[in-house]
Order: sequence, then C-alpha cells, then structure tokens
Amino acid sequence: MRRDSAVTERRRRALTVMRVAISVLLLVALFWQVDLADVWASIKNASFSWLGIALGVYFVHVLASTWRWHLLLSAQDVHVPQLELFRSLLVSYFFNNFLPSNIGGDVVRISDTAKPARSKTLATLVILADRVLGVIGLFLVAAIAATAAASRAPGSPVLPFWLWLLLGCGAAAVLPALVAPTGVGRLLGPLTILHPEWVGDRIDTVTATLERFRARPGVLASCFTGAVLVQTLIVCFYVAVGHALRIPIGVAELAVIVPISLVLQMLPVSVNGFGVREAAFSFYFTRLGLPVHSAVLLSLVATFLTMLFSLSWLAVYVSRSAKNVAVSTAG
Repeated sequence: MRRDSAVTERRRRALTVMRVAISVLLLVALFWQVDLADVWASIKNASFSWLGIALGVYFVHVLASTWRWHLLLSAQDVHVPQLELFRSLLVSYFFNNFLPSNIGGDVVRISDTAKPARSKTLATLVILADRVLGVIGLFLVAAIAATAAASRAPGSPVLPFWLWLLLGCGAAAVLPALVAPTGVGRLLGPLTILHPEWVGDRIDTVTATLERFRARPGVLASCFTGAVLVQTLIVCFYVAVGHALRIPIGVAELAVIVPISLVLQMLPVSVNGFGVREAAFSFYFTRLGLPVHSAVLLSLVATFLTMLFSLSWLAVYVSRSAKNVAVSTAG
C-alpha cells in the first residue's frame, strides 16, 4: 500500500513538472516573438475605466453562474440559499486560479453542497451537469459568432462548420441520457463487477438524478439559457479588456476565440491554461492580421484581472475557515 502511494505521488509530481514545463516553454516561445516595447506602450496607454468595466462584467458573470447552479440544485430538490452558493463559487474561483488545476474549485463546490444534497454523488453530478451545459454553451456562442464573422469576412481562421459539428456531437451525447435515464443505468451496469453494492448505489443515484432533470425540462432550458448567458458575459469581459488595451478586434472575432481558448485550457497539459491559452490567441490573431503581442497581452491581462478578482475574495475563504474553527472549538 505504501509503495503504491509513493508511485502515485511520483506520477503526480512528474505530471505537475510536465505541465509547468509546457506552460513555461509556450510562454517563452511567444514572448520571443514579442517586442517588449510594444507591450509596455500598450500597458501605458490602457484605459483604466474600461478595465473597471471589465471587472464589473466579470462580477455579473459570477452572479449569473450562481443563478445557474442554484437552478440545477433546485431541479434536484436541493435548496441552498443563493448567497451561500455565491460565496462558495467565489472560493472555488480562488482555488481554480491559484492551484495548478481546475478541479480544486469543483471540490469546494461539491463539499459545500454535499450535506444539503445528502449525497456527495448527487452534488458531484450537479457540478458535472453545470460543466457540460457550460461547454455546450461555449460551442453555441462560438458557432454563432464564427458564422457571423465568416459572413463578413470569408477568410475566417475558424470554419463555422466544425464548431456546429462539435455542438451537434455534444448535444447528441447528452440528449439520450436525458431522454432515457434507465438506459444510462443499464450502460453502466457492468461496472458493478468492481464493487456491486457501492457502484450499484452510485448508478442508482445517476439514474434518479437524470430522471429528475427529465421531469423538469423548463428548468433545464433555463439552465442552458443561463449557460449561454454566462459564456456571453465572458466574451463581453474580453471585449472590455480589448477596448482597454485599444486592440482593434471585433466582438464576433472575440466571441470565436474566447470560447475555444476556454475549452483548450481545460486540457490537463498546462498550469491553469497558461501558455496554451496565449498560444491559441496568438494563432488566431496572426491570421486576422493582428500582432502577437496584442494576443498575448489580451490573454494575460484578462487572466490577471480574473486572478485579481479571485484574490479579492480570499477574505471569504479566511472568514469561512475561521468560522469553522470557532464552531469546532465550541463543540
């Protein structure tokens, strides 16, 4: 057992080193192509009022994300005050931005809702549904924007066809699970060979969760609308940052690359998407005739603002920890 734990720890460290190396190599390669004088000039001429607007838009994005999470929980008859969910989401954003993985934030959200849900599995499935709806919403926003951009300029770097195809594949993968939840249970049935009782209970929870979602199509439709709204707000956030940096790029063009970069940074090959995100922006910008330094600067400034926003809510996490310690001590 101890040996297996040591091997697992070595693998985890090796993966972390690999991800750090990929992020550093990609950023170095990009900065090698950038004139730092151009970067400094853009920073000096930045509009702080537009950066303030960007932070305001990001705050609204967090509110919309809280509302969507609340709807998903309510569909499962799990009732948590939106203010508590808002605080949990803020702490999760802090973990996502300052830990070398996006999983940390999801662990916080699952932990905060497992007790009212009376099931860690159910809390996890709600977060998974939130993630799935978010990704589908990303592709829908990107596909619509790419179609609009292509109609204006036929030489668009991203063909709308592929985005619509990915969107269709995602919908085709999700809809059967909602239409026939028992089929998902039968599909997962062979896994009970691993541990009949434990796995069987989890499969029952999955089936029951999907049944409740299917029984409330209006709530699901509202959640998907919320997912599209959340992704649109993220695009608006980048638009505001682009205005602050005086980068001449259209809304439709940003509405294509922002969702794509968000999907790419989910891949576990870098530290919180650093390097991968900037490489995606640079590839896209250069094909639009824009300089690499604009792409790198837009991506990094937007990331810095989200980290700044997350850091400002460190007080929420500290206060929660202090409260838990006080309760534990009193007990």
